[in-house]
Amino acid sequence: MSSNQHKYQVDLQWNEGRIGTLRSPALDDEIEVATPPDFDGGVEGFWSPEHLFLSSVSSCFMTTFTAIAEYSKLAFEDLQVKAIAKLGKVDGKFAVTEITLQPELLIEDEKYADKARRIMEKAEEACLITRSIKTDIIFDPTVNIGALK
Repeated sequence: MSSNQHKYQVDLQWNEGRIGTLRSPALDDEIEVATPPDFDGGVEGFWSPEHLFLSSVSSCFMTTFTAIAEYSKLAFEDLQVKAIAKLGKVDGKFAVTEITLQPELLIEDEKYADKARRIMEKAEEACLITRSIKTDIIFDPTVNIGALK
């Protein structure tokens, strides 16, 4: 990319009640979103803003990790990332107060375990989404040794 500035667009169409559809001119897929069932008028079975916020954190970690791992020539078998958000009231208003990010990496060779941990830590520090939010991130990585079964 030639510029240091990038733009992304998402368009939301309200459907009914507390349900809408997200689209982007750059993508083919749509995502239906709604107020989560934890809140009054919430709807079960839909992605919520809270899910999408948490997804942006976990997917940013994954994309940043894979880029750094590729650059560092770290071979890995699998990566799974669990992300858990806690909502609470801050100054009387709901906010995501904490995110626990639990990436689990599988590598074949134990001699690369320390390198893998360092790369996971670098990815967490370099993720532009986590650097862009004020929510506390609890980072709890795991490196497992073995092969995919």
